Amino acid sequence: MHVNIASTALLALLYAGSAASFYLPGVAPTTYKENQRVDLNVNHLTPALSEKDSQLHSVFSFDYYHPAFRFCRPADGPKHISESLGSILFGDRISTSPYELNMLQNESCKALCEEQKFDQRSAKFVNRRIWQNYNLNWLIDGLPAGQPYTDPSTNTDFTVRGFPLGGVDKESKAVLNNHFDIVVDYHTAGKGEFRVVGVLVIPDSRADSSNKDGKVNCGDMNAEKPLMLNEDGETGVTWTYGVYWRESPTAWATRWDSYLHVFDPRIHWFSLINSSVIVVFLCGMVGAILMRALKKDIARYNKLEAFNLDDLSGANGHTEDDVQEDSGWKLVHGDVFRPPKNPLLLSVFLGNGTQLFVMVGTTICFALLGFLSPSNRGSLGTVMILLYTVFGFIGGYVSARVYKTFGGEAWKQNIALTPLLIPGIVFATFFLLNLFLWAKGSSGAVPFSTMLVILGIWFVISVPLSFTGSWIGFRHQPVQPPVRVNQIPRQIPQSTTYLRPIPSMALVGILPFGAIFVELYFIMSNMWFGKVYYMFGFLFLCYGIMIITCAAVTILLVYFLLCAENYHWQWRAFFTAGASAGYVFANAMLYWITKLSFGSVTSGVLYLGYSLLVSFMCFILTGTIGFFSSWAFVHKIYGSIKVD
Repeated sequence: MHVNIASTALLALLYAGSAASFYLPGVAPTTYKENQRVDLNVNHLTPALSEKDSQLHSVFSFDYYHPAFRFCRPADGPKHISESLGSILFGDRISTSPYELNMLQNESCKALCEEQKFDQRSAKFVNRRIWQNYNLNWLIDGLPAGQPYTDPSTNTDFTVRGFPLGGVDKESKAVLNNHFDIVVDYHTAGKGEFRVVGVLVIPDSRADSSNKDGKVNCGDMNAEKPLMLNEDGETGVTWTYGVYWRESPTAWATRWDSYLHVFDPRIHWFSLINSSVIVVFLCGMVGAILMRALKKDIARYNKLEAFNLDDLSGANGHTEDDVQEDSGWKLVHGDVFRPPKNPLLLSVFLGNGTQLFVMVGTTICFALLGFLSPSNRGSLGTVMILLYTVFGFIGGYVSARVYKTFGGEAWKQNIALTPLLIPGIVFATFFLLNLFLWAKGSSGAVPFSTMLVILGIWFVISVPLSFTGSWIGFRHQPVQPPVRVNQIPRQIPQSTTYLRPIPSMALVGILPFGAIFVELYFIMSNMWFGKVYYMFGFLFLCYGIMIITCAAVTILLVYFLLCAENYHWQWRAFFTAGASAGYVFANAMLYWITKLSFGSVTSGVLYLGYSLLVSFMCFILTGTIGFFSSWAFVHKIYGSIKVD
């Protein structure tokens, strides 16, 4: 599975809108002398979108040195390159290779090793990977090797990461690419000093290549006979390559620009405009309720509270009809702050939701300002894990404070469940899905040692921070309601159809999902197709629009619910706002039907499992936003009326 700081916030937002991010390099530039060795490292093989049917046929990645591929190994054996935690979790497995590249030294034909023999089993394995459109992934000076591509909609040239393991000939037979022409772009940094600024690989299938008695024959690139692996016998394969150095005007600081391409940016702008219109409409409705309906209600209720019973005789112009207007949300003032059912579970959800909310917002801000460079592989995943760990203090504090406000007494359970329940569900699901990857021999399987590191971070850092936050939260006074709570609960009348749980969740949940639909599509595409997501300017704006939309629609629902004299708003606010996660999961299933075509049950299980995991986290996040916005709204309106 797959730092340029803006001087002002205004400049950052303007720059974000263009979606053309500038990144400070994750590492210092490497300068080479002429004829100096330039390392070529290899990464895992990943499935790509098929050109034939425009679908993805697998979700597994395989280690480059998987025995079935028969790739040549270095003389002293491949050595693994150290990686960040996020890089490991996303499946990167980088190793050294036997390819020899020397700065400015062209090589037209060179063999990697002696002829490799493919038996029947290996041939079937590799041919299946070719049919599933697997890509090779190489790295030269930190830059991924790719292929040139022209966007037909904008007629702009850019580089697509990775290149195919093989292809399909005119007779629909799998052919293996065994020759690679490596084109390296370099930039002159000074006298006798050069830097790598681009890497292209042109793969080819050549059945007539050979390496015998020290004589290397790379075959004819125009030959009509490609290399095919015989599934009924043994096939000999000679791996060859050529290296070509090409001077480029591209500066080292902008060498990633050719990899970061936006397909039809008009889609993003249309999504933002559409979401902005929805937000303006919703905010207008909320404003109308607050400024017109509620203002009149509060003025009338406060006026009625000032009446004496003697005034009902009509002597002062007041009748019983005036008192009868005291209806709707005012009638439930004695029950609206009654603790909800299962306050312990709700407080744990809200604590983890707040922790997730702060983590996501901070990560997007860091990425927007350019701290998370694509050249620093895995930095995004690493930062997300570390931020979530550090913000465990906030999660514990919010959970404890809310639980104490609800009048909960099982404080020990609250302290224990806050850092264990939600992270435990996520880790257990991730571990079970990882077992499927282990069983398939996929390089995307997280090593057991990394699992222990994650557990260590969780229990050594996150849990103690959460305990500390909970301890401080329980020491603070609970949030006092603006009105008293009646001892006897009020009877709730039957609700209309649209205010019942399922219809209201279906109506309200679709609006926050609509705000992030387009960016969610691109995030999923990048995640499953192994691409680089970098449009954090659009993501920042969409995240803000989603928060406002989620808060506005939940406030509207709670207002209508209270007007219907239903005071059970806490769980309703959480579930109704969290219902957008149902649309996220439905979108993932639609994406499966239209873009994915898995050939194994295991791929389907993995996709389904990770989709459920993402949807669950969205449920906790949006539910928390809906609850706290509704809580602030309820406190505001009931704090504005006079009640004896």
